[in-house]
Amino acid sequence: MLRYTSVSLMLRIFIGLVIGAVLGLALPGWTGVGILGRIFVSALKGIAPVLVAVLVISSIAKAGRGMGRRFTSLIFIYLLSTFIAAVCAVVGSFLFPVTLQLGEAAEGVEIGQGAGSLGEVFTNLLTGMVGNPIAAVANANYIAILFWSIIIGIALKTTASKATVQVAHDLSDVVSRVVKWVIQFAPFGILGLVFTTVSENGLSVFTTYGHLLLLLVGCMLANTFIFNPLISFVMLRKNPYPLLFTCLKESGLQAFFTRSSAANIPINMALCKKLGLDEKFYSVSIPLGATINMDGAAVTITVFSLAVAHTVGVDVSFASALFLGVIATLGACGASGVAGGSLLLIPMACSFFGIGNDVAMQAVAIGFIIGVVQDSVETALNSSGDAFFTATAEHYDRRKNLKYGI
Repeated sequence: MLRYTSVSLMLRIFIGLVIGAVLGLALPGWTGVGILGRIFVSALKGIAPVLVAVLVISSIAKAGRGMGRRFTSLIFIYLLSTFIAAVCAVVGSFLFPVTLQLGEAAEGVEIGQGAGSLGEVFTNLLTGMVGNPIAAVANANYIAILFWSIIIGIALKTTASKATVQVAHDLSDVVSRVVKWVIQFAPFGILGLVFTTVSENGLSVFTTYGHLLLLLVGCMLANTFIFNPLISFVMLRKNPYPLLFTCLKESGLQAFFTRSSAANIPINMALCKKLGLDEKFYSVSIPLGATINMDGAAVTITVFSLAVAHTVGVDVSFASALFLGVIATLGACGASGVAGGSLLLIPMACSFFGIGNDVAMQAVAIGFIIGVVQDSVETALNSSGDAFFTATAEHYDRRKNLKYGI
């Protein structure tokens, strides 16, 4: 075991990735290999809600002054980057308009119900936020986990003894140690996930919907490598790319394969610790980012909605499309932290143009078909951005403190 852990985790993950791809192409019938990926993701999803709950409670209970200013900056960055992503998708959709084959898109694809109106999305968010806290942990309802953990943390801070607060802190250390053990098995999980993806889809998904995929991925990459670093540069006045590449390598790569922001929360926690960030801050900012930092989701919602509008002949002005960007930004904050969560918000955005649910859900079906690429890139952008902007907000706060001698 010591020899295994002494090798760089990223090197082990790369080896697992290569082996999974080779097995997927050469021996696609070995379906048992894929169970490694399902076990790994299930383990992360299982421990992540518990980790978030105990870390947030512990962090709030032990938080000192100045934390509120950091969160104000962070929430602003999260929402700004998501809106910029939506605007980027609007511009991309007007420069390179895409049409879809909606008549055949939904055949043989099993999907759930649409999200409904924007009002319904936020009603569900608010009611879900105050749901049973035990059920929230069991069902990975991160909005409710954050809400109740903050409330309990404040209660501990104001009424509990130091010994009780220390117990909460010790419990968070124990759960964090369990997460580290799970992450050590990431190479086997990635091997199984890559095997399943390659054996089931091959390379055909890149050709059938190539134009749509190029637009989606192009907008997401523009946000990853241009707009998000630009936000960080404006705030910190320093080269953001070393931090960006670190976040992409250690968070984005694994998020690409797990396709779940929620499952990647422990990965981001470990990355923030490695970056030397304040645990009291990132233990709240990372799960918060998995909920409201949704650049990729905003791109997906906007591109698909405008593609449907172009297909059915709806005349969309640029001003209306920008307003759609606002809707996509707000709706993306309600996107589920699991694979395909943003796709079910497409009908909500389409309703803004008067497009019916039956037509919009055919676009959702296309989303599930190309999800092996679209959702992977989307999650990599969202999840790596959580760590990237957490570090940016903390360094910005430190910079201001040095400037004013705080």
